Amino acid sequence: MPAYSWLLFDADGTLFDFDRAEARALEMVLADLGRSASAACLESYRRMNRSLWRAFELGRISQDEIKVKRFELWLGEMGIAADASAVGRDYALRLSEQRDLLADAHEVVEELARRYRLLIITNGLSEVQRPRFERSSLRPFLQDIVVSGEVGAAKPEAGIFDAAFARMGAPARREVLMIGDSLTADVTGAIRYGIDACWCNFRGERTELPVKHTVTRLTGLLDFL
Repeated sequence: MPAYSWLLFDADGTLFDFDRAEARALEMVLADLGRSASAACLESYRRMNRSLWRAFELGRISQDEIKVKRFELWLGEMGIAADASAVGRDYALRLSEQRDLLADAHEVVEELARRYRLLIITNGLSEVQRPRFERSSLRPFLQDIVVSGEVGAAKPEAGIFDAAFARMGAPARREVLMIGDSLTADVTGAIRYGIDACWCNFRGERTELPVKHTVTRLTGLLDFL
């Protein structure tokens, strides 16, 4: 068994069911605008949002720009005349209320918390991520959450890992494992920072990155931790 003392978990797509949370929040936003949600309009938003967050991970756009730009693009494509900033605030509020977990997340986190100290490290907006964290059933098992919007750096940048290590009390890097579903943010960030990574490959993808561990379901973590 690896001699880890800390496990760093990504939030969305690793522990939290972000696809469901996002869909519910968007449905409520559209209802507020007097529109009904369709699969096409939800996918349109997701396509734009993914593109902007990828640009953010590459340092090409700020989180504050994402808040507004994604809704400017989305509302424009749907022909809805509305204030993108106001719609963005409505969406953030709706999203912050969603706490659905992925299958087995509660059970796996509860079990791992018996043997390790757990910390969430997430790229996201503080007004969205922190309320979800505090209200989640996972809260009793987690030491804290490090949010990119609060520390001024995002995965894969070293700065957010610096913030996490400060929060953990500066353990040795060999004692820390990063667990997440994003090759760009979680795995690449961990490798660059000199800590082991576990890739949550829930979609059956391939990578050339030197990943220490790979799981295809969360319960796979219990096979080696």
